[in-house]
Amino acid sequence: MTRRSFRFLIPAIVAAAALLVSGCTNADAPDAAADAAGTTATQGGAARSWAEIEASGVLNVGTITDYPPNEFKTDDGRPTGWAVELVEAIADELGLDVEYELLLFDNILPRIQGGSIDLGVGSFTDTRERQQVVDFVNYYEAGTLWAGPAGSTVDPEHACGLTIAAMTGGTQQLDELPKRSADCEAAGERAIEILPFTGQPEVTQAVLDGRADAFSADSPVTIDAVVALDGRIEVVGDMFDSAPYGFPVPRDGEIAEPVREALQRLIDDGTYLDILEKYSSESGAIERATINIATE
Repeated sequence: MTRRSFRFLIPAIVAAAALLVSGCTNADAPDAAADAAGTTATQGGAARSWAEIEASGVLNVGTITDYPPNEFKTDDGRPTGWAVELVEAIADELGLDVEYELLLFDNILPRIQGGSIDLGVGSFTDTRERQQVVDFVNYYEAGTLWAGPAGSTVDPEHACGLTIAAMTGGTQQLDELPKRSADCEAAGERAIEILPFTGQPEVTQAVLDGRADAFSADSPVTIDAVVALDGRIEVVGDMFDSAPYGFPVPRDGEIAEPVREALQRLIDDGTYLDILEKYSSESGAIERATINIATE
């Protein structure tokens, strides 16, 4: 079994600065502090070769821990979730241990570019724009799905003037909701107010306490929140904009193909589907592991 270890870089001054920046929207201060403390690693530094990774016996992984059921924390602060378990299974296939660094979503790609981590876990949608800075090993197909309070009449197709919560830096905040809002304004209606938070628990809470009319998130995350809250929120509208998830790795590096091959072996022997079914997330399962499959 893969040994999991953690790096928490939390000098007191940096931790305080991180809290000032993140404000009350970030419930995981150690993650923010660890990320802020390591920002110098994003400047310069080359990606490790596959030979260097094999020789070290360790896969350096940066992950978020606030997007259940894909990536979240156990009670003792360890990263878990089906995407985390999948990376650990991939590492096992490659004969590697995993060393985690807990990060904020927005800083995973810069850390990969800077060479301080080998692979990211953050439910990243593979896009052509992101492929300009990293490569993606594709491992899942997810859509976008909205949720609102129980009994809500919110319709994603008629959301002008509403307040919609979403994860900071995600596809919904950066792409989907701005486009919907622009369409509203072009039609002479009120814009959508986009309410961003650094973690999905805060996104969901905004709907529960009435600050947002609904939230928009990746389909497995929305389904998990609806099930966990047992009737307090419900899906509104249909799933749309299906797109591939990818584990980001250094662009034009040597790690993408070994990771893809290991993932394909897990798909073929059933381990991959077992992990997804454990978290009721099998609806987005794929049959073929790919690299940079996005077309837009």
